[in-house]
Amino acid sequence: MRCLVTGATGYIGGRLAPRLLEAGHQVRCLARSAGRLRDVPWAGRTEIVEADLSEPDTLPAAFEGVDVAYFLMHSLGRPDFERLDREAAANFATAARAAGVHRIVYLGGPEPPAHERPSAHLRSRAEVARILLGSGVPTVVLRAPVIIGSGSASFEMLRYLTERLPVMVTPRWVNNKIQPIAVRDVLRHLIGAAGLPPEVNRGFDIGGADVLTYAEMMQRYARVAGLPRRVIVPLRPLSPWLSAHWVGLITPVPNSIARPLVASLIHEAVAHENDIAELLPGPPPLGFDESVRLALGKIRDADVETRWSTASGLNPSAEPLPSDPDWSGGSVYVDERSRPVRASAGELWRVIEGVGGENGWYSFPLAWSVRGWLDRLAGGVGLRRGRRDRDRLRVGEALDWWRVEEIEPGTLLRLRAEMRVPGRAWLEMRAEPDGQGGSVYRQRAVFLPRGLGGHLYWASVLPFHGVVFNGMARNITRTAETSGRA
Repeated sequence: MRCLVTGATGYIGGRLAPRLLEAGHQVRCLARSAGRLRDVPWAGRTEIVEADLSEPDTLPAAFEGVDVAYFLMHSLGRPDFERLDREAAANFATAARAAGVHRIVYLGGPEPPAHERPSAHLRSRAEVARILLGSGVPTVVLRAPVIIGSGSASFEMLRYLTERLPVMVTPRWVNNKIQPIAVRDVLRHLIGAAGLPPEVNRGFDIGGADVLTYAEMMQRYARVAGLPRRVIVPLRPLSPWLSAHWVGLITPVPNSIARPLVASLIHEAVAHENDIAELLPGPPPLGFDESVRLALGKIRDADVETRWSTASGLNPSAEPLPSDPDWSGGSVYVDERSRPVRASAGELWRVIEGVGGENGWYSFPLAWSVRGWLDRLAGGVGLRRGRRDRDRLRVGEALDWWRVEEIEPGTLLRLRAEMRVPGRAWLEMRAEPDGQGGSVYRQRAVFLPRGLGGHLYWASVLPFHGVVFNGMARNITRTAETSGRA
């Protein structure tokens, strides 16, 4: 079948697309920018169509000839995510019906009990499900609770909270029941749903083998990870709002995403039926411990396929300027530096491509750490998103508080800032051969201020640039030279 995958730049979509290919399907990916999928290993085997679910006129070409359409996008992290997802679902449903699509598949969230007021996150997921089920196209909605897999936002929250806090005061929701599911079981259900008969038009609960409280999940995680038993003290006054800010400080997940996720944890998330097993028979779902073991193995082996942060940036206004290497137009501040390097351009490029994450930024670590914490306190992403892979980068990936905007292998790395700043910022690093066996390192920081606050911000950080950016250029070239001699 020809399958259309929305959200292919995200956590689930980026894993589903290659598995649909392995199952023998044709895959078309819908993306706002085709460049975001340029570097994924499976890009050459798919068709990539540029379209935007918020712009209905761009959709007919994407849906033409499609048998199965996957709705895997969401706007979590944006202030108006409910409205954005509602409009996207309505446009998706209209386009699918007009194109004669045979099946829609949607990955949603659990339904809280009828007597409970749902969180905004779960309310939005349920609204999207209703829109798609009422589209006139046979639809399968898979209602998944917490997904356990390397790089998922839920797993990152669990991992960092458990590893960093041997003693923790927690809200009462840590005693709510949850039925976590391994990401591989989610993908198996998504692929299988494509082949269900046309009379199936409903939602299904899916879950793993174990029903646990969040506190039990933390203790079981600690055991699998080889950590001592955690001391967990539930405290009634600890509100979901305060809990979300605490999660935002301790884990890589920013407040804008942590808030709706934590708010959803006040509801129990347990499968109330298992009807999908009759339609999609297969191996029993993995248990929690095995799911954690597999996820930690992927992290340990640096084989994390996708991460929650691979989805589009949280601030749509910070999308890159349209292929403008000079960032022309309006006020612009630039910090440019270059240094000769007694190493080949290839050695220099290896250092450039390895910046960030565990490798650091080669300059005044305290200044970077302080700036990262200030960004976290302001509700930004900070530095803890890290890297997906220690040595290799792809266009569209998150890299600490940056987003990889462009890579010219061996030559150019351009990063776009996603930290909280009154303007838009880029950092560009180049490796150029000097024609004599060595190379030249070129570094450029660009800032487009927004309003008076932007100009004042640049003036306030300007005194630090000599230390931070000069030190960065010096240490990157020294590391390349040391590596070349080795």
